[in-house]
Amino acid sequence: MRSREYGQFCGLARAAEVLGQRWTMLILRDLLVGPRRYSDLLAGLPGIATNVLAARLKELEADGLVTCELQTGNSGRSVIYRATPRAEELAPALDALGRWGAATMREPREGEVVTDAALVAGLRVAAGGRARRPGRDVVYVIRSGAAVAHATMRGTTVEVEAGEHPEPDLVVVAGPGFRDLLAGVLDADAAIESGAVELTGDASLLTEFTATFRVPYSETVTF
Repeated sequence: MRSREYGQFCGLARAAEVLGQRWTMLILRDLLVGPRRYSDLLAGLPGIATNVLAARLKELEADGLVTCELQTGNSGRSVIYRATPRAEELAPALDALGRWGAATMREPREGEVVTDAALVAGLRVAAGGRARRPGRDVVYVIRSGAAVAHATMRGTTVEVEAGEHPEPDLVVVAGPGFRDLLAGVLDADAAIESGAVELTGDASLLTEFTATFRVPYSETVTF
């Protein structure tokens, strides 16, 4: 029996064989946000060793979850890693795990950072399953430390992507207490007054933002 195998004819055991390795789910998180070069993955996963990243990518390729292709551009040739359709089937499960984990999170631990992919994934989870406003598109830019993402509310959908947007309706800069806003502990006015957010643009849209992006705390957790 190979080291990753559990010796059980069980779907959960099979999934654990693939996803149970350290860093694997975070690599998939980043690739589900978009294609990445090896250097992009390394930069977006602070603390991962280069040999571990290389090993995990090889394993994910062998498991049919990642493909790599050689691209040639103005800056030379580079290898691009992409999530396969098989990997995309994992998105709801990873979102559910992310939501479950976030229910016990209030402020970062010492040394923890927010990456672009983590911010995108968190906002996608927070927006899941809620009705959106009709009418014109609304674009939010969200900044948390060095991480930046933008969210577009379009009809009944919310699209979240990494990076800035040239014409946001509202820029939300997360400060201490931002997680309380997403949990519903703070309302929009209290978040502004306490410094949990700093805003640029149409501040009236923050109420709509908080109605869309919501991750409550677990009822069993006290802070």
